Formats: sequence, structure tokens, C-alpha cells
Amino acid sequence: MFSTTWLAFALLASQGFAAQPNAAEPLEAPLRDLKFGQVNFLHTTDTHGWHAGHLLEPSFSADWGDYVDFADRLREKLEGEGRDLLLIDTGDRVEGNGLYDASDPKGLFTFDIFREQHMDIICSGNHELYKKNSSDNEYLITAPAYADSYVSSNIDIVDPTTGEVVPLAPRYKKFTTKKQGVRIMAFGFLYNFNRNDNNTIVQRVEQTIKEEWFQQAIRDREVDLFVVIGHAAVRSEEFDMIFRAIRSVQWDTPIQFFGGHYHIRDYRKFDRKSYGLASGRFMETIGFQSIDGLSSKSSAKASPTFFRRYIDNNLYSLYHHSDQNASTFHSARGQNITKAIEEARNALDLDETFGCAQRDLWMNRAKYPSKNSIFSWLEEQVFPGIVNDTHRGDRPRLVISNTGAIRFDIFKGPFTKDSTFIVCPFTSGFHYLKDVPYNQAKKLLPLLNSGGEIFETFDPSLAVWKMSPPDQLGIPEDIVVLEERMSEHLFNHEQTPISESTDRPLIPGYTTVDDTGDDGDDTVHSPISFYRVPNCIQSVINPGNVDLEDEVVDVVFNEFIQPWVLLGLKFLGLDYSDEDVDKYMPDDTMTTIIAKWVSMNWADNC
Repeated sequence: MFSTTWLAFALLASQGFAAQPNAAEPLEAPLRDLKFGQVNFLHTTDTHGWHAGHLLEPSFSADWGDYVDFADRLREKLEGEGRDLLLIDTGDRVEGNGLYDASDPKGLFTFDIFREQHMDIICSGNHELYKKNSSDNEYLITAPAYADSYVSSNIDIVDPTTGEVVPLAPRYKKFTTKKQGVRIMAFGFLYNFNRNDNNTIVQRVEQTIKEEWFQQAIRDREVDLFVVIGHAAVRSEEFDMIFRAIRSVQWDTPIQFFGGHYHIRDYRKFDRKSYGLASGRFMETIGFQSIDGLSSKSSAKASPTFFRRYIDNNLYSLYHHSDQNASTFHSARGQNITKAIEEARNALDLDETFGCAQRDLWMNRAKYPSKNSIFSWLEEQVFPGIVNDTHRGDRPRLVISNTGAIRFDIFKGPFTKDSTFIVCPFTSGFHYLKDVPYNQAKKLLPLLNSGGEIFETFDPSLAVWKMSPPDQLGIPEDIVVLEERMSEHLFNHEQTPISESTDRPLIPGYTTVDDTGDDGDDTVHSPISFYRVPNCIQSVINPGNVDLEDEVVDVVFNEFIQPWVLLGLKFLGLDYSDEDVDKYMPDDTMTTIIAKWVSMNWADNC
């Protein structure tokens, strides 16, 4: 249902304690209402430490304290009507924002902030497992904080105290909802991830679903709804396998999937009683799912109906959907969380300004190459200006990075300490191979960008799409006039805004098309152009301006892509191994070189 009700924004302007003090105020926009059912869900995924919200983007400017209040107000409303509300999080809570990354140890403030939100079912993402310290924190801090909610169906960990291999958390959870008495069997999976630290074990999903505990759980006849949460795309082979396994023994029981990882809004219909919701990234989106017509202890079997909505994370949306305003929405608890975020940001000096960007630099909203592409900026200015190991003198070099190393846009204005982690949160540095014949090395970039079948035939784990931004997965090769990034068959090449008229121009933003239509976004937006980018970019740095054809060069690359680089060179007739690789600028990472370049080149712009 399309709502023509407009909130009184004088309330927003006067309240003064919602969101972060320097966050952008949300803008008026027409909203679509929520449709409530017996069981209702709020879903977050891939939040990556964005507890402060998006300080520069009005559409996503609410913070974690506001989300806590939204969940509480919505729960009060729904439980007052005899309905249930369950909260879900599907992982990747770490790495990607200064609030997590800038502290020592990492996450010093964010663990306490995150666990202020109640969760009914929660699982791990892949980012929790890249480093030993982050997976230990997940086991020692997050899992105990959600002892009745954390589910880990296919992850084990080496207990840091005993040295024993144990499940990260219980394999499944069975419970009955408070108001409706719906009996739920819940699982929590991670996709077939293989780049975790050696203190964790991720069992492949196809092996897990054969285990006795899983087979017994899916055969439980006292279940009204299966809920499968996971850090996996809703269109993944892993979710396909789980769906088929459940359906093979429970052909008629409803199944609700909650996914993530691809950083997109998406909704998939598995069958008439099974759907999957993916709820965006970076606290831009709060996913809403309702299910009505379920059987329960007190009701006979019926035909369930499913409803989804993608909520823009701003106070305008949160007030509206909870039937509140600025004077009734906020609690002392929520305000305290907001204050704690502000104090943490101040303690970490996240607003320290290194320089000021004179224009927006986009990951996907500008063509590559172009002056407004963040990848062209890296390739043409940052890498040539600062990627130079003094121990290698003035040797010519090819500097290669995967585009997936960049996670967010740069906005015109201050580039802060926080910005460095938002744009590139990863701790991996640069590696290099010395004295590689240029006439072979020059062929490496085209191979990384177009040789998918070659890599995957040799090693299925080296799919080249893993080097690109996760939200690009599955997008057609040409321009897509949509902000949202979903599976290929969902894309139109022309997208028209919803036809309801307003007296104001629509705000650019998500215009999602999924398996049930184009009305999923709670806020009616105008569409944004979206462009593909290559898997990798490269700078050719030739200090002596010599003819490189008969020369040797250093091949410098982001540490993450080392397996692809070595395999690519092998295909080109150069037999290098890990033993031939050394560190380049060993004290720097992509994050630090961007910060240094900005300090050297943009400081005067402010």
C-alpha cells in the first residue's frame, strides 16, 4: 500500500537527540507501508561496523540507537496486536568502518554497542573469520552475548583456552514464538568460504546437510516454519542445497531464508511456501519480512502468505513504520546508545580531516574509466603518486589491485580518518615479484579481467568474480539503470519510478526489482545509473620513461589477489610461486596509502 502521509519534519529538526549530531537529516519522500502478519521479522546483514549510520547520506542517517528504538517500538505495537516480531542478523558485523577498524584492539567499542540490540537468531559472516583475533572475539564475546540466539550450523573453532575444536555456537535452535505459538526450527550457515584463518573450520554445506543432527532436525514434524539464516546470497548454490534437503522430507512446511554477503537488496521465491530475503549492506537497509497464515499449536494448517519490504534506515522511515514521532519514538536506552557511539567516535578521532575531495568519486555510479570513477582516480593519481618502495629505487613497475579492495564511494568534502576505513577497510598490504619480463607481465591484467574459465578450470576456488566488489556479482556486462545489484535475470535496462504523483521530485536511491515485483523499497526513489567495473585495475609506472618491451618490471599487487596473480603468470609461461613473492612497502596497506595521498594532495582543498 502506498502511503501519502507526510511526517512533520519540524519534529525532526527540533528533537536534537536522534541519530548522530553531525548526521544529515532525512528528506521527505513518499513511503510504502508495511504489511504485518502472524510472525514478523527485522533483518540486518553486512553492517560492517556502520553503527553510526551514514553521516553524509540523508536516506541512511539513523544510527544503531535509533534501530534499537525502532525494534522496541515496533515490538510493542505488534505484540499489542497479538503478533510476533523476531530480529535476525546474518553476519559481517566487522571491518568496514572506523568505529570498528580504528580502535586498538579492533572492535573495542563496537561489540558493546552491537549487543545492545536484542537478536532472536544470529550467525557469522566470512569477515568474522578472516583473522584469528576476530574469530576469537566472535567465540568469546558475541556468541556468549547471544547464547540463546547464536546458531552456527557449519563453523567450528579452536577454543583459544583449551585448544579443542568445538562448534562456534549451537548447530540449530528450536523455539516457539511468544504470541502466536509458531514452532520454528532455525539454522545458521556460512557459504563455502575457504579463506578463513586456520583457527576456524568451515564445513562445506553439502557435507553438513548429510550429518545426522541436521537430518533429524529437518524431519521434526512438530515444526510450523523453518527459518534458515546464513551469510550467503539468497540465490546461492548453498541455499539451493539446504532448500532441497528440507523439501525432500518436509514437502509442505513453509521455509523462510535470510541471506546476505552480496550487499544487495533481493527477494527470491523458492516455491509457493518458501522465500528468501537479502537486506542490503552498511546499515543502509533494514529488511522487513512478514508471514501470515501459518499453522501453530493453536491453529490448523493454512496457506501462508509472505510479504517483504526494504526500509531505508532513516528516522523518517522509522517513525512512520512504528506509528511514532520524535516525542514518542526515542527511549533513554536508545539515546544512551547514540551517545555512546558519539563518544566512541570522538575517542577515536574519526572526524580528523586529512583533506577535502573536490568532487564525488563513485565506485559504480560513474563509468570506468572516467574522471568521476574512484578506480580511475586510484589508477591515474594515487598509485603513481605514492606506491614506491624505496628499496626498489626507480624501477618500472605495474601496480595491480582488485576493485573489491574498495568498498565505498568518496563524497565531495572532508576526507576523514573514518573515510579511510570506509573506503578501504582491509589490512592486507602490497606484495611484489621482481624483474618480471614486461612483454609477459603486460598480459596479466587482461587475463585477470577476462580469463574466468581458465582460472576456475584449474582451481574452482579462484573464481575471478571474487576480486570485484560483492554487490556487482551477477550483473550484465552493459550499463544497468538501477541502483540495486541483483541476479542477472532481474535487471531491466529501463526503470521508471513508481507512478504515484507527488509535489516534490523523488530522491535518487534504491529502485529494487525482485521476484515479487518492483514495490519492495519502502521509499519511492528515482533510479540511479549503475555501471560495471573490471575485476582489477593497473597503473604502469615508468619513472625513466624507457621503452619497456625488452625490460623487466616489478609486478606489485594487492596481497589478496596473490593466488590469481601467480596462476595467471603461470598461464603466461612464467613459473612463480609464493616463495618468489616479497612484501612491497611493508609498513603500508591500501588504507594507509590512500590516507597519505589525500594528506599530500587534498589538504589545501579544505
